[in-house]
Amino acid sequence: MQHFHTRSSNASSQSKFGKKRGSYNCGRCGLPKKGHICTISTPATSTSATPSHSSLSVVASAPSSFSAAGCPPLHPRRALSFDDEESDGLDPLESTAVWPHGDDLDSSGLPGNVLWNVFKRLPPSGLLTAAKVSRGWRDMTKRLWKAAEELRLRVPASVQVGFVASMLQKCPGIVSLSIVMESDLDSTMLACIAFSCPNLIFLEILVSDSAVNRITGTELGRFVADKKSLKSLKMEGCCSLGGFLLCSSSLSTIWLSDLYSHSKMVFNCPHLREISLKFSHRENDSTDLATMVEGLGRSCPRLQNIRIYSMQLSHTAVLALTAAQLRGLRMLSLVSGSDVTDASVAAIASSYPNLELLDLSGSSVSDSGISMICNVFSETLTRLLLALCPNVTSSGIQFATAQLPHLEIMDCGMTICEPDSGNPIADENNHKLQKMPIITNLHLTNQKLIIKHSCLKKLSLWGCSGLDALYLNCTQLKDLNLNSCRNLHPERLLLQCPSLENVHASGCQDMLVGAIQSQVCNAFTDLENNSPCKRLPDGSKRVRVPHLVNTESLNEETKRSRKKRRLCNVLLD
Repeated sequence: MQHFHTRSSNASSQSKFGKKRGSYNCGRCGLPKKGHICTISTPATSTSATPSHSSLSVVASAPSSFSAAGCPPLHPRRALSFDDEESDGLDPLESTAVWPHGDDLDSSGLPGNVLWNVFKRLPPSGLLTAAKVSRGWRDMTKRLWKAAEELRLRVPASVQVGFVASMLQKCPGIVSLSIVMESDLDSTMLACIAFSCPNLIFLEILVSDSAVNRITGTELGRFVADKKSLKSLKMEGCCSLGGFLLCSSSLSTIWLSDLYSHSKMVFNCPHLREISLKFSHRENDSTDLATMVEGLGRSCPRLQNIRIYSMQLSHTAVLALTAAQLRGLRMLSLVSGSDVTDASVAAIASSYPNLELLDLSGSSVSDSGISMICNVFSETLTRLLLALCPNVTSSGIQFATAQLPHLEIMDCGMTICEPDSGNPIADENNHKLQKMPIITNLHLTNQKLIIKHSCLKKLSLWGCSGLDALYLNCTQLKDLNLNSCRNLHPERLLLQCPSLENVHASGCQDMLVGAIQSQVCNAFTDLENNSPCKRLPDGSKRVRVPHLVNTESLNEETKRSRKKRRLCNVLLD
């Protein structure tokens, strides 16, 4: 009787959703059930069937056109560490997907739209647990999985590919996929993604330090050629690619890191707009950068952003880049090329006069190169990054800020250093820089830097141990990095920056930190005089009138519109 009562109580839900057959595949590993013994144990706890909340996350949203700007970005590269803040991807709270049955009551007596909004905020483990409660809840979770467009997975070493496949098959509408691999990555995972995500547009694969990416260039090229809708590909740990050929008519963004000794690198992507290639800092790298860069001009004519991180960068590679004739190039980042000289700057300036960002960190550019940059890019350049350039002096930095009126971001880290400063120091703005030899000159000590600029928003002087005096008059400056400026004298520091929000002072002397705190907290404390103005009887001029004398009262909107000055944060960690 009890069993019959249970069936009758669920009759309404069966008539509503219809009787459906169960899955013929194992719910834990995804393999067929027939003759199958699952090796993945299921403990008694309800959340053990799937990784924890920190391992998996899903974002549900209404089916809509995908925008590349909504992609969750990778951890920002050092060359872009001063870029403006980007969006963090899709927000589940702003999802427009709704429960199709409106306010109909569920078998549990709760409105369906209320449960839908609750389930949207659950992690995948919570969704799998909720699906076991009743048939109505299981149908609702299935609809939620199908409505998801973005999926972020962290795959622990103990999780097999079959489980990842079962998770991806629940989300046929996925357009954005981000995976963090803690186990070795091979072609099986790539084939699983290709089969389970037919409409994939954005793919990001991150590899932990303990994992190895074993995907070859042939396998990656086949995957890119088969995914006709893929627009953005970002992958780490690409040390096993060897030679590869990537052909795609849809790809617009490619980020590959940890590259090493590639016999062939060909990109046949006519709609490619951004490419980032980061080579590992190993010796005996046999990659021919000049041939690769020269091919970009023929097969990727729409390139706008180029980032190359390699110790093999040379003047020959720069000449090949200038010969590519990329008319739309707006951002150029050539990092760690110690053989990039002032002659390279002259070639870049003559071929690409419309650059908005130029990053020559780790090069041998001197003040003469900065002068050429100022002469050519005075009306277009907004971001200039010259970290780890030992031949740049304070005179060159001052000249750049004076001749580039639209400059908003400038990085001069480790340029003005003491002779014993051999290696860069990693901080929160520059992340982990690879150690590279830096040749410093004796004349780079005890230098004074004076900067007056009306547009500069972010300035980095990290590691400038040869700087002993600093005077800043920048009305728009919001972020100042003085990490490891050990020899900067407190009495020779003057900050006239009313918009300053953050000052990084890690590794500085205590007296200097105190001087910074005193100046940023006490400067410009006088509030603006908001007294009303009235004309004299003869109408000659306007004078301020105290509120007690003035008969007109201030509007509430005027009072609320007064902006209070933000407190500046002095960061020591």
